[in-house]
Amino acid sequence: MNTDPIADYLTRVRNAIKANHRVVEIPASNLKKEITKVLFDKGYIANYKFIEEGPQGSIKIALKYNPISKVPAIRTLTRVSKPGLRKYASVDNMPRVLNGLGIAILSTSKGVMTDKEARLQNVGGEVLCYVY
Repeated sequence: MNTDPIADYLTRVRNAIKANHRVVEIPASNLKKEITKVLFDKGYIANYKFIEEGPQGSIKIALKYNPISKVPAIRTLTRVSKPGLRKYASVDNMPRVLNGLGIAILSTSKGVMTDKEARLQNVGGEVLCYVY
C-alpha cells in the first residue's frame, strides 16, 4: 500500500528522466490521469496512453527530450501538498513557478488545472506539484 500515490507518480517520472528512459509505466488513478493530461497539454511529455487492464490499469508516458541536446523537457518535478501537510492556495496567493516560466498543478473544484487556468477561472485549490 502506498501512502502518497502522487509522490510515487512524480518520483517514477523523475527517475525515468534521470535514467534517460523514453517510456515510463505508472499505476493509474483518476487524479494521475488528469495530471498526465495537464503535462501533455503544456508540452512537458511527448505522449501518453491509458491501459485499462487488471483492476487498476496503468498509464504509459512517453517522455519528451530535445532532439539535438537530449535535454529533458521536465527539469524539475516537486511535490508541494503532502498527505501530512496539505497546501492550499486561493486566487489571491496563487504560486508563480519561476516567475511564470513553470507551472503549478492544482486540484480545484473545477478539476485539475494549472495555476494560470485557475487564475482565469477565479478558483483556488490544493497545490499538487510544481513543474519546470
